[in-house]
Formats: sequence, C-alpha cells, structure tokens
Amino acid sequence: MPVSTTNSFWVLAVATFAVNAYGAVGHHGKPPPPPAPPVDDKTVAYEFSFDTLLADAKRRAEKPYAPQRSSLPAGLDKLSPEQYRSIHFNPDAGIWRAQDVPFRLELLRTRDNGQSVAVTVSTVEDGMARDLVATPAMFQISPSLLGSKVSLPLSGFRIRSQINSKKIWDEFLVFQGASYFRAVAQHLLYGLSARGLAINTAEPSGEEFPGFTHFWVEKPAPHATTIVVYALLESDSATGAYRFTVQPGVATLMDAEMTIFPRADMRVVGIAPLTSMFLFDETNRGRLDDYRPEVHDSDGLMIASKSGEQIFRQLANPITLQVSSFTAEAPNGFGLVQRSRQQSDFEDFENQYERRPSAWVEPKGDWGPGGVELVEIPSGRESNDNIVAFWRPAHGLTAGHPAHYEYRITWLAEPALPKGMGKVVATRSGASLDGKRRVFILDFAGAGEKIDGLHLDLGASTGRISNATLMSNNAIHGLRASFEIDPGDAGLIELRMRVLRGDKPVSETWLYRWTAT
Repeated sequence: MPVSTTNSFWVLAVATFAVNAYGAVGHHGKPPPPPAPPVDDKTVAYEFSFDTLLADAKRRAEKPYAPQRSSLPAGLDKLSPEQYRSIHFNPDAGIWRAQDVPFRLELLRTRDNGQSVAVTVSTVEDGMARDLVATPAMFQISPSLLGSKVSLPLSGFRIRSQINSKKIWDEFLVFQGASYFRAVAQHLLYGLSARGLAINTAEPSGEEFPGFTHFWVEKPAPHATTIVVYALLESDSATGAYRFTVQPGVATLMDAEMTIFPRADMRVVGIAPLTSMFLFDETNRGRLDDYRPEVHDSDGLMIASKSGEQIFRQLANPITLQVSSFTAEAPNGFGLVQRSRQQSDFEDFENQYERRPSAWVEPKGDWGPGGVELVEIPSGRESNDNIVAFWRPAHGLTAGHPAHYEYRITWLAEPALPKGMGKVVATRSGASLDGKRRVFILDFAGAGEKIDGLHLDLGASTGRISNATLMSNNAIHGLRASFEIDPGDAGLIELRMRVLRGDKPVSETWLYRWTAT
C-alpha cells in the first residue's frame, strides 16, 4: 500500500506556456514561401561539446547563482501586454529552413514584457557553437516598432518536423519556461509537460524552480532521424548539464542524460518530473459545475515495479494537498497517462483532451533507493497544472557531490501492459441508495470476459467493504468489478484491487485514494 501524507499548507508556483496549448502547429510547405530572413552570422563561433558543458556547470556550481535578467529593447517596452503577446516567430525564418535537413528550429520570445531570466539559444555544427540573435526580421512584427539592429530576448525554442505528413512541418517539441519541455507523437496534441528537475515540490517553504538558461541544438544531418539538444540548468541550489536525443514518430522517444552539481543540500528532489492537469472525471465531478463529463490531460499514474506488479493509480483533484509515495526502489517505468480516448469522454471540441499524450519514463542504470512520488494539488481551473510525478532519491542530493541520471521518456498515446494483462478502462463512483456507503464500479479490458476461475483481491486501509462482485462485461469484451465501502468516520481511505486467477494476477493493480468531501 502507498505511504500517504497530507499537508494543507503549501506554496507551489504554476508554470504556463506561451505556445499553443492545444497542440502542435502545422506549417504547410506549398506553395513556396518567400525567402527566409538571414540568420545573424556575426556572432563568434566557439568550441562546444557535452564535456565542455559539464565543465561549465561544475564551475558555476562553485559560486552562488546570479541570474542574468533580460529586458525588452526600446520600442517593445511600450507595447501593451496584448500587443506583445501577438508577436510570433515567422515560420519562414526557421533555422535550417533553406537547407536539406529534416528538422527546423524556431525561436520563442520572452513570455511577457517584463524582466525575465535571460535564455540563450545556440546551434552546433562540427563541434563549433554559435549563439543565435533573434532579430525583428525573424518575427511577425511591424517594422515601425523598432529598428533592425536590436535583439529580442528569448524564452526558449520549438522544433518542427514532418512528423504527420510530408506536406506539413508540425511542431513536436518545445522547451520554454523554467526547465519545462513538452513533446508529442503522431496525431497527438500537446498536453502534459516534463521538467529538468524538481526541488522542494509541495514543501511548506515553497518550491524552487530551476531554469534552463542556455540551449545548444545540434544541426542534424540530411537524413537524420533524431535531433540532439543540450541544456544548462541553473538555480540557487544546483546547476546541471543535460543532453536530450529526440526521435519523433508514432511514439516520440527522448533519451535524457543529466548530471546535477548541487550548490546546497537538497532533501526533496524530483528526478524526471512530469507535470499535468487533472480537474475531474466520472468519480469526482460533483463539486464542479461543468457541462463536460471529464476534464484532464492525464487520468492516472502508471508504475511498472521491479517485482513485475503493474500499478494504476487513479488521479484526483483533492480538497487539500495530497502527497503519495510508491515503491522503495527505481521501477522499470513510471508515467502519467491519458486513458480516456473517446471524444464523448470529454465533449470538448476545442481542447480535444482525448488527443493528449501520455509520458512514460524508463530509468537507465542504478538509481539507488527512493520512491515514485505523486503530488495532487487542489485546483478549480483547468489552466493550472496541479499534478506532479517524479522519482525521489531516498537521501536527496548533497552539496559538492555530483549526481548522474539517465532515462528515456516516451511520448505516446498510452504505454502497453504485458500481453494478457487487463487494464482499468473506466472507474465510476457514487452514493449507495441509502446514502451511507460509496459504490465503486470498475471496467477491465485485456484479460478476457470469462470469469471462471477468477476472483477479486480487494482491500482498504480502513472502512468496511461489502458486496464485492465480478462479472462479464460483454459491451467491452472485458470484466466489471463492483463493491461498496462504508467509510465510517474515516477522512481518507486507500483502496486497492486486482483480478486474480489463483494467486496469479490477470489485471494491473488499481489504486484509489478516497477522501471525505
């Protein structure tokens, strides 16, 4: 059973994105566009490699962090927020657009017209790096607003490729805001995000948000299937050197290699953090007055444990902050997933939540002792990312002692379970007829629909379970399990269920945290 803690006092900032929140933006290749504005080639080239980045991050960690602020050039600082937000990169000015390479790099201006941490974006070719200058000619902006010699401050970048069609250059990857990044696979839209590092998430003292301050993007070869991004991370507590190798496709693969150089001891650290949004689903929509059946980017936390147990923890939007921990060693994989895949699940033509990706993290090497941690933050708005999941090292990180981690993130519709393993495709809950108990109904698919020889393994941390049944569900060629629980005076109950044949599981383990509301 998961170890649970609750804390009603918390401070947690929520990152937002200036990029399109509803999906990758396609750019047609025909008819031929006008010539792209030239990239400034007057910047000084310098040697660059992952080794030089590691050395730089180590050197920076030996001194206190002094963030460099960027400010708007004269002219742009006079714009209203609405005018400033209307400035977008011109796809016709994409880096490498006029060259025979399968990826295009586009720059993203700062997200507001105030003071922001400076972000530098550079390209790398043949071991030599060159910092990019974001000139007004690269953006859709009136020439009268400012001269051609100024440089717009940046917040990150995005990458396009012909991921869905040979006729359209779709955006599939974006790095923007603190250490956040997002990716999509074929036919999916942007949803949940990943981060480079999480520090003090859900701690009463408040969360620290490290930021990527410098990116280097390798120019791909003409027939490359991957693109490589390097990043320098900085914060008060640490610096970090990162290398991401990204391959878009039916599933977009991202191999990450990171070394953290702690400036200070960090007790609560999140490795490979994922951030998503969960407002409500069929089990807890009663307190939110909304016409839609569900609203979420992700509806569950999946874990493939070292022991072979497959876990699905249903997400919730609690009344008070909830923190849950799972496993005692690094799992084979964990991730935030979206299982609701029908338009009728959401009835939202604009947001199309049924097309949001899942993200699956697979550790490489020995991560040592620790646990997968899930943070669920109360939220009343779907614009807030209120779900965080990450690997938390048991002993944190120590100042002066570098920590190295490697992992793969797969962005896809949904991670697969072992063959013959049933999965939860729907969870429903409501009051019993007399109003004294809670009724739960679960549908499983993938383990067949015959119940001969099957039984439920069902438990609760407190309360009294009754009327547990298992039956065939011909509508989905699967199984339906139901039970009632009398919570008594309990304010929180951890529920656990799986379907067994003898002592062998034929379904994943369903976990649910019920709280009195």
